[in-house]
Amino acid sequence: MRLQTQKSSKDLKLIIPPKTQRLHKLLAQSGIGSRREMEKYIEAGRVHVNGSPATLGQLIHDLDIIKIDGKIVHLFFDLRFPKMLIYHKPEGEIVSVSDPQKRATVFSKLPRIKNEKWISIGRLDINTSGLLIFTTSGDLANRLMHPKFEIEREYAVRIFGELTEDQILKLKSGVKLEDGFAKFDDIRYQGGESANRWYQVILMEGRNREVRRLFEHFNLPVSRLIRTRFGPISLPSRVKRGMMLELEVKEVEKILKWLDIPFSIVSRNESLNKVKARKKHAHPSPYAPKLKLDHKIKLDKKIKKIGRKLIKRRIRSDSDIKKT
Repeated sequence: MRLQTQKSSKDLKLIIPPKTQRLHKLLAQSGIGSRREMEKYIEAGRVHVNGSPATLGQLIHDLDIIKIDGKIVHLFFDLRFPKMLIYHKPEGEIVSVSDPQKRATVFSKLPRIKNEKWISIGRLDINTSGLLIFTTSGDLANRLMHPKFEIEREYAVRIFGELTEDQILKLKSGVKLEDGFAKFDDIRYQGGESANRWYQVILMEGRNREVRRLFEHFNLPVSRLIRTRFGPISLPSRVKRGMMLELEVKEVEKILKWLDIPFSIVSRNESLNKVKARKKHAHPSPYAPKLKLDHKIKLDKKIKKIGRKLIKRRIRSDSDIKKT
C-alpha cells in the first residue's frame, strides 16, 4: 500500500504543470525593480535564463535559473505582501543608490531587509524636500509611477514674485516645454510674505524638474519646493525632516485595494504576525535613521580611538612621568 501511495504522489507531481509567469513581471514582483526598469535590463542583455539571454515577454518556470549581471536571483512566484516606507527628504540629498561625487543619498539611510530591495516611487531632485515613498514591490512602484494611471502629485511651492490670473489659466491649460506640453491640474494661492508667494499645485506626472520648469517659463524662480502628497499617501506632520515611518500592514492593504493590485491573504497575515512579534506597540512611530558609515570612515574612527588610548597609556607610565 505504501508503494502505491508513493507512486501516486509522484504521478501527481508530474501531472501538475510548473508555474509560469512573464519574466519582467516576476522580476518586478520580487522587488528587483519596476517593470520598466526590468524591461530595460532585458533589452540591454543583462538578464539570462538558464544561460541564454532573456527576451521581452518570455515565460519562465519556477525551476528556471535566472541571472542578472552574472549573479543568480531568487524570484517569488507567489504574491508577497509588500513593505512600504515614507521618508521626509531634506534638501541636499539625492535619490540614487550611489553617487560618484560622494554626495549624501537617501538609500544610505534606509533600513536593511533580507532577500528584498527598496524601490523609490518617483524621485525628488537635490533641492526638493518632502514626501518620498519606498516599497519592496516593483508592481506597486510601477502602478504609482506610470503616467497612464494618472496618479496625483501635490506640492507646496514658494516663488519669488506672484502669478497673474492669465498665467494661472495658461499653467492649467498647458505650457510648451522642451520635452512637450505640461500643465498643472490645479493651482491655488496660499499666501506669502514680502516678495515671496506660496502656491499649492497638483499634477499627474513626474517629469524631471517639471514644477520648477513650469514656473521658470514665466521667469518666476522657485525658492522652495516640498512634495506633500503622492496619490493616496500624504506626508504626516509628525514625520519631520530627515525622519521615516514604515506603514502598517492595514495601511498598505488599503493602498493595494485602492490601486486594485492583488495580494495573498496568507502573506498579508504572515507580515502582520511578524510586525506584532517584532514590535510591542501596535502603531509604529517615526524615527530618525542612523547614517550608514563608509568602511573607510569606520576604519579612520577606529584608528583615532586606538591612538587616543595609546597616548593615555604613555602619559600614565613611569618613564613618561620622569621625562616630564
